[in-house]
Amino acid sequence: MTEKTTTKSEKFAVIKTGGKQYIVREGDLLKVEKLPEESIKDGKVTFSEVLMIAEGENIDLGKPTVSGKTVTADVVEEGRDKKISVVHYKSKSRYFKRNGHRQPFLKVKITKIA
Repeated sequence: MTEKTTTKSEKFAVIKTGGKQYIVREGDLLKVEKLPEESIKDGKVTFSEVLMIAEGENIDLGKPTVSGKTVTADVVEEGRDKKISVVHYKSKSRYFKRNGHRQPFLKVKITKIA
Protein backbone atom coordinates (compact mmCIF):
# COMPACT_ATOMS: atom_id res chain seq x y z
CA MET A 1 0.00 0.00 0.00
CA THR A 2 1.38 3.40 -0.93
CA GLU A 3 1.22 6.30 1.48
CA LYS A 4 0.26 9.76 0.33
CA THR A 5 2.92 12.27 1.27
CA THR A 6 1.75 15.70 2.29
CA THR A 7 3.38 18.86 1.05
CA LYS A 8 4.32 21.54 3.56
CA SER A 9 1.79 24.09 2.29
CA GLU A 10 -1.14 21.68 2.02
CA LYS A 11 -4.15 22.78 4.01
CA PHE A 12 -6.64 20.26 5.37
CA ALA A 13 -9.28 20.01 8.05
CA VAL A 14 -11.10 17.37 10.05
CA ILE A 15 -14.86 17.93 10.19
CA LYS A 16 -17.65 16.08 11.96
CA THR A 17 -21.03 15.51 10.33
CA GLY A 18 -23.60 12.76 10.54
CA GLY A 19 -21.83 11.13 13.48
CA LYS A 20 -18.68 10.58 11.40
CA GLN A 21 -15.38 12.43 11.02
CA TYR A 22 -13.85 13.27 7.63
CA ILE A 23 -10.44 14.60 6.56
CA VAL A 24 -11.11 17.18 3.83
CA ARG A 25 -9.03 19.35 1.53
CA GLU A 26 -10.17 22.11 -0.82
CA GLY A 27 -11.48 20.58 -4.05
CA ASP A 28 -12.35 17.19 -2.50
CA LEU A 29 -15.61 15.43 -3.33
CA LEU A 30 -17.24 14.01 -0.23
CA LYS A 31 -20.27 11.79 0.23
CA VAL A 32 -21.95 12.52 3.59
CA GLU A 33 -25.19 11.59 5.32
CA LYS A 34 -28.14 13.61 4.10
CA LEU A 35 -28.40 16.97 5.87
CA PRO A 36 -31.63 18.79 6.75
CA GLU A 37 -32.96 21.29 4.22
CA GLU A 38 -32.38 24.18 6.67
CA SER A 39 -28.61 23.67 6.53
CA ILE A 40 -28.48 23.93 2.69
CA LYS A 41 -28.60 27.56 1.52
CA ASP A 42 -28.36 28.39 -2.21
CA GLY A 43 -26.65 25.08 -2.97
CA LYS A 44 -23.99 25.64 -0.29
CA VAL A 45 -23.38 23.87 3.00
CA THR A 46 -21.33 25.18 5.92
CA PHE A 47 -19.81 22.68 8.34
CA SER A 48 -19.26 24.42 11.67
CA GLU A 49 -18.02 21.40 13.65
CA VAL A 50 -14.36 21.68 12.67
CA LEU A 51 -12.19 19.49 14.91
CA MET A 52 -8.79 20.41 13.43
CA ILE A 53 -7.23 22.64 10.77
CA ALA A 54 -3.65 22.11 9.60
CA GLU A 55 -1.61 24.14 7.15
CA GLY A 56 1.99 23.02 6.89
CA GLU A 57 3.48 23.12 10.38
CA ASN A 58 0.61 25.22 11.84
CA ILE A 59 -2.03 23.05 13.52
CA ASP A 60 -5.19 24.39 15.17
CA LEU A 61 -6.59 21.64 17.36
CA GLY A 62 -10.03 22.11 18.89
CA LYS A 63 -11.15 21.14 22.35
CA PRO A 64 -13.56 19.74 21.09
CA THR A 65 -14.00 22.14 18.12
CA VAL A 66 -11.98 25.01 16.69
CA SER A 67 -13.92 28.17 17.47
CA GLY A 68 -14.67 30.57 14.63
CA LYS A 69 -13.52 28.19 11.86
CA THR A 70 -15.83 26.73 9.20
CA VAL A 71 -15.62 24.58 6.08
CA THR A 72 -17.79 25.59 3.13
CA ALA A 73 -18.92 23.20 0.38
CA ASP A 74 -21.09 23.24 -2.75
CA VAL A 75 -23.82 20.63 -3.13
CA VAL A 76 -23.06 18.48 -6.20
CA GLU A 77 -25.63 15.71 -5.91
CA GLU A 78 -28.42 14.52 -3.66
CA GLY A 79 -29.65 10.96 -3.85
CA ARG A 80 -29.86 7.49 -2.39
CA ASP A 81 -27.25 4.73 -2.33
CA LYS A 82 -27.63 1.24 -3.72
CA LYS A 83 -30.07 -1.02 -1.94
CA ILE A 84 -28.68 -3.23 0.78
CA SER A 85 -30.61 -6.27 1.96
CA VAL A 86 -31.24 -6.74 5.64
CA VAL A 87 -32.01 -10.29 6.78
CA HIS A 88 -33.27 -11.30 10.22
CA TYR A 89 -33.10 -15.03 10.92
CA LYS A 90 -33.45 -17.20 13.98
CA SER A 91 -32.62 -20.86 13.67
CA LYS A 92 -35.03 -23.60 14.76
CA SER A 93 -37.96 -21.20 15.14
CA ARG A 94 -39.16 -20.61 11.55
CA TYR A 95 -38.38 -16.91 11.87
CA PHE A 96 -37.12 -15.22 8.71
CA LYS A 97 -37.57 -11.60 7.58
CA ARG A 98 -35.99 -9.82 4.65
CA ASN A 99 -35.99 -6.05 4.17
CA GLY A 100 -34.15 -3.57 1.99
CA HIS A 101 -32.72 -0.16 2.74
CA ARG A 102 -31.40 2.73 0.64
CA GLN A 103 -29.44 5.32 2.60
CA PRO A 104 -29.94 8.95 1.50
CA PHE A 105 -26.72 10.88 0.86
CA LEU A 106 -25.44 14.29 -0.12
CA LYS A 107 -22.36 14.64 -2.35
CA VAL A 108 -20.50 17.90 -1.74
CA LYS A 109 -17.37 19.57 -3.11
CA ILE A 110 -15.23 21.35 -0.53
CA THR A 111 -14.62 24.95 -1.65
CA LYS A 112 -13.17 26.82 1.32
CA ILE A 113 -11.48 26.02 4.61
CA ALA A 114 -11.50 29.11 6.82
